[in-house]
Amino acid sequence: MSVRVRFAPSPTGFLHVGGLRTALYNYLFARHHNGTFVLRIEDTDRTRLVENAVENLIKSLHWAGIDYDEGPGRGGEYGPYIQSERLYIYTEYAVQLHQRGAAYYAFDTPEEIDEMRKRNPAESFTKYDRMLMKNELTLSNVEVMKLIEAGKTFVLRLKVPDSTTIVFDDLIRGKVEVTANEIDDQVLMKSDGFPTYHFANVVDDHLMKITHVIRGEEWLPSTPKHVILYDAFGWDKPLFAHLPLLLNPDKTKLSKRQGSAAVEDFASEGYFSDAFVNFIALLGWNPSADREIYSIDELIESFDIEKVNKGGAVFDRAKLEWINFQYLKQKPVSELTDILAPILEAKDISGFNTEYIEKVIDLFRERIKLVKDIPEIAGYMFVPPQEYEPDYMEKYWKANTIEILKPLLVQYKATDDFSHSALYELTKSYIEGLGMKLKEIIHPIRLMLTGKSAGAGMFETMEVLGKDECIKRIEEFIQKKELEGI
Repeated sequence: MSVRVRFAPSPTGFLHVGGLRTALYNYLFARHHNGTFVLRIEDTDRTRLVENAVENLIKSLHWAGIDYDEGPGRGGEYGPYIQSERLYIYTEYAVQLHQRGAAYYAFDTPEEIDEMRKRNPAESFTKYDRMLMKNELTLSNVEVMKLIEAGKTFVLRLKVPDSTTIVFDDLIRGKVEVTANEIDDQVLMKSDGFPTYHFANVVDDHLMKITHVIRGEEWLPSTPKHVILYDAFGWDKPLFAHLPLLLNPDKTKLSKRQGSAAVEDFASEGYFSDAFVNFIALLGWNPSADREIYSIDELIESFDIEKVNKGGAVFDRAKLEWINFQYLKQKPVSELTDILAPILEAKDISGFNTEYIEKVIDLFRERIKLVKDIPEIAGYMFVPPQEYEPDYMEKYWKANTIEILKPLLVQYKATDDFSHSALYELTKSYIEGLGMKLKEIIHPIRLMLTGKSAGAGMFETMEVLGKDECIKRIEEFIQKKELEGI
């Protein structure tokens, strides 16, 4: 059997990280089995469509490196892959289902449906009462035809078999059983001629020859309805696998209320796509107990849908930052420079060649979480500091600091070796000659050059800034202090 899986989102907004995890698991499963990964857009709920959502969704998948084999813009043997372009197909199969006696027309108004549901206000779930409402089961054929001929709007409802148990196997959760009295006579075709999710989903999965339906846990309650439809048509069912929920740290369902849940937000924040995919892949599954970092090829080779956990997976941003940091440490400096250069440009920081930017990145890559952090924490590498931490100044700038610094500045000017090791030896020899400790001079120098109390190694920072820039900043700072009389 050739494996065929699909990711079938609705274009109702941003791609949620849970949706990306679903797409990724389908992609990994397809690639592991040399199968086909299909993207299908389920846009039958016309009230919730968001402009450009399809384009943004595909853009997010592309950013994550999830490439589909069939779908919008890619074509394929089983298209169209946008449900609103397949209405004629659903109409055809709706007629078939009706003729089989597995569905019936219902003529109730929305107000009548609301009134029915109010009869049992204590019930959290009130099924459609097929024997008391206005439908083919309570009306005569003549009455039905009169209503249709009069242009009365109607829907097609699933006729759930009475007194039966629906059973299916889930690759993650095992055997699932649901009694028929727990299942509503779901609307399959709406009065506007559009199918509901349930009907279109089953018809498309069958016609597109989907072998495995891998989707989120929230669709588990819908699966019995889908099983009934497969059986009503006499079709073979795909294998089902329902993925665990993604949770906030407080174990509530992951949502935008408690921070970003949109893939595009993480992309714009500067997370590496391969690091983000690595992190998402481990939300509910890990091929090894002693590793956290995997390439996409390793994930594909190891992926096993049956080893996915049943319980919800916590979206831990601290772990995401740690994984991103592991990737940051290993990325070629040229790749990081390509990322940083437009960030600097957006901040009107220019005039620095690639070699210098690469040196700055190497200096700070162990101290940042994201490349975009560099101009935030180390802006002084590009622009002389305009402010100086007052507490740092108070602690380390003494009445005799300028007196101590001036002879050292002369030595800095005279040296031809401005490497960090040479600067260390020169400064250490000078300050020890005064009977002082090295830290007593390092802090004032850091203050003058960076304005901050924390940063990379002081002499490494001086080497990257360069001799001319360091001397210029020290001289200007001393001159300013002398004018202030300090």
